[in-house]
Amino acid sequence: MSKFSTRVIQWQRKHGRHDLPWQGADAYRVWLSEIMLQQTQVATVIPYYQRFVTSFPSIAALAAATEDEVLVHWSGLGYYARGRNLHRAARIITDKHQGEFPRQFEQILELPGIGRSTAAAICALAFHERRAILDGNVKRVLARYCGISGSPLEKKIEEQLWQQAET
Repeated sequence: MSKFSTRVIQWQRKHGRHDLPWQGADAYRVWLSEIMLQQTQVATVIPYYQRFVTSFPSIAALAAATEDEVLVHWSGLGYYARGRNLHRAARIITDKHQGEFPRQFEQILELPGIGRSTAAAICALAFHERRAILDGNVKRVLARYCGISGSPLEKKIEEQLWQQAET
């Protein structure tokens, strides 16, 4: 393992969050947290997450709900497309995967609302696979550490950041 990786892991063990309700959870709960955490702070997500899993404790419960019921629970998190995609994906999982969250990266990536980094996060956190994740925090750390300048929204810069993350 590289010196950089070792330092990041040591930092996380010392300063990282270790008591989040989705840590060590099944793929459904990891997926839910990853979608909720997109463009939303952890402190804001926690109570929404807890209420959401109380009302929709499984993929089957989420798939059986109406879109309106899901969006009522999503209200306040913003970016309602995330809630709609979550609901659509639950129905796809129920129909196509017999209600079991898919384990294969490519199958996860096919679900609505899930991109490369979110699929990798689910694989890493729920299935303990070694996967590169490139969320906003990782982009900032890698850009600074590797001296990559420019907007991470530019395709060229994002690809450089992905290369570093995968390394």
